[in-house]
Amino acid sequence: MQMNFIVGGTALNAELSHLVIAGWTGRDPEAISHHIEELAALGVEPPSATPLYYRVSASLLTLAPHVEVVGSSSSGEVEPMIVQLGDRRFLGLGSDHTDRALEAHSVALSKQVCAKPCAAELWAWDEVADHLEQIALESWIEENGEWVPYQQGTLASIRPLVELIAGAGLDRLAADGAAAMMCGTFGAKGGVRPASRFRMRMTDTLRGREIAHEYAVTTLPEVA
Repeated sequence: MQMNFIVGGTALNAELSHLVIAGWTGRDPEAISHHIEELAALGVEPPSATPLYYRVSASLLTLAPHVEVVGSSSSGEVEPMIVQLGDRRFLGLGSDHTDRALEAHSVALSKQVCAKPCAAELWAWDEVADHLEQIALESWIEENGEWVPYQQGTLASIRPLVELIAGAGLDRLAADGAAAMMCGTFGAKGGVRPASRFRMRMTDTLRGREIAHEYAVTTLPEVA
């Protein structure tokens, strides 16, 4: 899967071979319990362990500003994203868009059926590694024609990214083509719910910069 990223204003073309979705990655046990309860309200069974690493098709990762989903049960989740090319590592921004109805049947399958939108811009790992926990992520959804705050937090709320990288075996995967991983998210304000548009932002206050991305969702009919 060819991905055309941008690092420091320079194009970075990567042939993506592997995509991992890390789930249940909260550092605070109470926050994990809250997210489990949040999804349990949608009928999702609790995880067998935390964290878990779901392998999905690399072709799901997309830079497109528009995705199509079947039915009205999917929603986005803002997440830090690791991209690894050989021994080069980058931090980016993505959305683990997931079918919530299917999630109640199988989380693994629900991760596979929706595109995973991401921003084109990446930050070099050595530029953020010493202050990762200060990096903030936010998301908004469009409801009734207005943008509504949906998620907010810092990477301090997520397990250390180096721990997730090791747990997923990302270095090993990257030896066989570029690899990417979504690294988990925060609870949703007002509960998990679908929206026609999703906006997300990652802010590095130490370096005075941000990465942002927005995408629209088209709902295709669910035909039985």
